[in-house]
Amino acid sequence: MNKQAPLLMGILNVTPDSFSDGGNYYVKGAALAHAEKMVAEGAHIIDVGGESTRPNASPVSLQEEMDRVLPVIEAIRHTVDVRLSVDTRKFEIAREAVRLGATVINDVSGGADIRLPSLGKGNDVSFLLMHMQGVPENMQDSPSYPGGVVADIRKFLTQRVRAFGENGISPDRIWVDPGIGFGKNLQQNLQILSSLKEFGGLGGRVAIGTSRKSFLGRILTGTENSAEISIEEREAGTLASNLWAFTQGVSVFRVHDIGGMRRALKTWEAIVDVGQPRN
Repeated sequence: MNKQAPLLMGILNVTPDSFSDGGNYYVKGAALAHAEKMVAEGAHIIDVGGESTRPNASPVSLQEEMDRVLPVIEAIRHTVDVRLSVDTRKFEIAREAVRLGATVINDVSGGADIRLPSLGKGNDVSFLLMHMQGVPENMQDSPSYPGGVVADIRKFLTQRVRAFGENGISPDRIWVDPGIGFGKNLQQNLQILSSLKEFGGLGGRVAIGTSRKSFLGRILTGTENSAEISIEEREAGTLASNLWAFTQGVSVFRVHDIGGMRRALKTWEAIVDVGQPRN
């Protein structure tokens, strides 16, 4: 059983086109209200992203992403007592977010920009480094892993942790994420989930992001058409996959429904607690 206290990272997409909630929190006031709601439900971290990275998404300009993300981070920082994360691949946005008070940089490119570790000097910023094969525009075009999906991802994340370490970032400040759905097909996603213990010990924590993703729709419908089930109906798969991940050592959960995840973990831990030996 996981001995690290779980951290719930609430997803806040300030985009018009994210797959689950695109457009819902595009306006700063709506984004702030949703952040407040997630904190009230138990979020430990709010993860603010201004560029959709769903399959086939197009990149946005630096200025557009900056205009979406930074005002929201600043508004949350002055209103809500919560740890802030910025979900970005761009060094400049990460730098400005840290200046505004973000203490987690969530980079789906796994720290491709070699300048990124410099943002962790003289502070307590953590880096969430994820594996992605390709880029959002092409990552689902027949993803393949010659050495096996788990081994190849583990090798990549090991290299990234080592590179950050060589630039002065201690392993406990580096969280690794195998990148469910980012350049992986259904079977590859399932192989990763069944082998999550392989990623333990690479950094300070293992993170996972299965929330409402299309592979859950394919599992739940038994077809290739994940649209046969609504985004909200994928929550059952989200909870099941995250509870499984918790038993495998994952301790950071990036989710849309904070309240549901908190209640599921609380129930799970109560059951496990009863079975623990007493002094």
